[in-house]
Amino acid sequence: MFFIIGLTSGRKDLGTISMNICSRCGSYGRLEFFMTFTQLLLFFIPCFKWNKKYYARSSCCQTIFEVDPELGRCLERGEEITLTPGDLHSTDNRSFEYMPPEYICDHCGYRTREDFTYCPKCGNLLRRSQEG
Repeated sequence: MFFIIGLTSGRKDLGTISMNICSRCGSYGRLEFFMTFTQLLLFFIPCFKWNKKYYARSSCCQTIFEVDPELGRCLERGEEITLTPGDLHSTDNRSFEYMPPEYICDHCGYRTREDFTYCPKCGNLLRRSQEG
């Protein structure tokens, strides 16, 4: 008799929550939550998960925040949560250096870092800023 046992790491998406303003870049966006884990496989069937860590990725600047484990477990169960500014902790990832280009409306002067083709205020074509 023999056993086929393996260890693997995995990732599970936990959903998306809208937010007003990103604490990192100041843009409007949403948070995409996910969990990373290590799991034991027995005959290619997942049996046990451990080392669970919960993260949120900002849609505007791709910054990854670490989420409190208690809030992460609530998200994993499908519960709705309300976030406070202290619930997300920045991680050391390279996305901190990324700053999306800025777009400017020549008609009304609206500035945004979102990837819009047309101005959300007046509907005219946006142009890419020379500084961005």
